[in-house]
Amino acid sequence: MIAPTNVVRRRVRVIGRVQGVGYRESCRAEAIRLGVTGSVRNLGDGSVEAVFEGDERLVDLMVSWCRRGPRLAHVRTVEVGAEEPTGASDFRIAFG
Repeated sequence: MIAPTNVVRRRVRVIGRVQGVGYRESCRAEAIRLGVTGSVRNLGDGSVEAVFEGDERLVDLMVSWCRRGPRLAHVRTVEVGAEEPTGASDFRIAFG
């Protein structure tokens, strides 16, 4: 894993056919592969929300991944917002 030099945090909302297609588990696997921390969860409106924290280049790769998602997903829109890093230590699927 690359030692973070510029740690950032991004909150991403993914809109489209992104629930029931393995989006959360695929997102978690990709984040762990890259060494990015945070979480991903389904929202009640059918979208998915993810929070990524880590080295800016790696977080940008995760945001790019969100624009594609897993094979069965159909992503229409990705909204990205910046937040202050919190020191998250792992990546998890959140519920509720």
